[in-house]
Amino acid sequence: MSEELRVVAEQVIVSQAIPVPRAETEDDKLELAVREHARLVYRIAYSVLRNHHDAEDATQETFLRVLQYRRKLEGVREQRTWLARIAWRTAVERRRKGPEVAMDEISEAVSQIRSSATPADQILLGSEMGRLMGGLMAALPEKLRDPLALSTLEEMTPADIAEVLGLNEAAVRSRIFRARQILKEKLAVLLEGKHGV
Repeated sequence: MSEELRVVAEQVIVSQAIPVPRAETEDDKLELAVREHARLVYRIAYSVLRNHHDAEDATQETFLRVLQYRRKLEGVREQRTWLARIAWRTAVERRRKGPEVAMDEISEAVSQIRSSATPADQILLGSEMGRLMGGLMAALPEKLRDPLALSTLEEMTPADIAEVLGLNEAAVRSRIFRARQILKEKLAVLLEGKHGV
């Protein structure tokens, strides 16, 4: 083996054994943020838009906005919360452009639950109840629905929700409590109607 070949071989062995730390570029940090938080961004968009295709579009739009402001990414303490705030705002803007959930859909879900009488229908009851709750949540006023969706669906803390929505933490807690009370009351009325028939 020639001396040059031996030196090159030793360099390859050493470079594989001890990885050389590489300076992270802005693009590397952005790619890492996308990989780590893409599911969170999609789930937030879906919780607002309730449509797979719209949520995918909002997710892409969110990361395009992040690409625009990637220089700010380095100074961000909590990337997750920062991305959640951008995702939330993007999804809310898209929701304002599209139609809201109609009350007819909620009534249809209730009538389907009421008609479930046989044990075989118990399997479908869970999915129908999920649709019913989704419809009831969608019918809440936006100021109550948004904190509840982030709390329940995304399991975010009140502090994170406050930062995402630009509210104080006490307001977030109050709105979540009020939204849950309204849902409880509406569900009780709907279920009483089911059992009263």
